[in-house]
Amino acid sequence: MAEMNENPLLKSDDKPKIKVERKEGEPTAAFKGASWAALVVGVSAYLIGLFNATMELNEKGYYFAVLVFGLYAAVSLQKAVRDREEDIPVSGIYYGLSWFALVVSVSLMAIGLYNAGSIILSEKGFYGMSFVLSLFAAITIQKNIRDTQNARERD
Repeated sequence: MAEMNENPLLKSDDKPKIKVERKEGEPTAAFKGASWAALVVGVSAYLIGLFNATMELNEKGYYFAVLVFGLYAAVSLQKAVRDREEDIPVSGIYYGLSWFALVVSVSLMAIGLYNAGSIILSEKGFYGMSFVLSLFAAITIQKNIRDTQNARERD
């Protein structure tokens, strides 16, 4: 007869799964995976949309450059803001330029889409949403990397 403390759902030869310990402050694997998935989906959708678009090559180059600029600006701003929060020295000019770069990239995307006569409204929405998703995912990945590094340095 089975003992009272045994789990009736486990067979006698089954061993319980070992739980992987996470360091305090480290993001979960699910959150890290969701962040990377969001970046891959956002950038892939944006690039596939550009590849299939009927616009001129110089227009495609413009939208590609705005995406790359926006991703860089978002990560740079996230780092500058977090450094200031953690009392890590950040020059005022770098902090200001980070904000300026993000505002310029978002403005260039908005102005470009607003003035794009060859793109229908649903495509404009598609580009805008995939752009925003990509920026958010890049910020989140940067945060995850930094949180993981900080959690491992504590131990």
